[in-house]
Amino acid sequence: MDDFNNQLEQFSNRVLSKSLTIEEETGYTESLFESIRHVNEYGQEFWYARELQSALEYKEWRNFNKVIEKAKIACESSENITSEHFVDVNKTINMPKNATKSVEDYQLSRYACYLIVQNGDPRKKVIALGSRCQRCRCRNLS
Repeated sequence: MDDFNNQLEQFSNRVLSKSLTIEEETGYTESLFESIRHVNEYGQEFWYARELQSALEYKEWRNFNKVIEKAKIACESSENITSEHFVDVNKTINMPKNATKSVEDYQLSRYACYLIVQNGDPRKKVIALGSRCQRCRCRNLS
């Protein structure tokens, strides 16, 4: 996880300094997103919400959870089964003095991640890049 955080910080610094080309911006969002992808024992891909939170530069879970709740509403409104795209899970994290703590998390489908980016704070550069990347991908499919 430290390697991921280091890569994220390096990319973030480059994004914030606006030193990326358009190709690098697209590659940044795609590689960042794919770098936190997991595959379960059935071959199904998923993303953990807390990892996506870091990737999308949300510092506090409570703020990111508000975006998740908006995305869930969008999922319901599109007549999808929310529990298939936002699976409640608990994770154990390490705390100081060898203590552990159970925290709320979600296993997210690709569609759930899409909805989260669409409902995220557009002032965040990584959200804007993700939205643009997703719009381009949708245009190429039509």
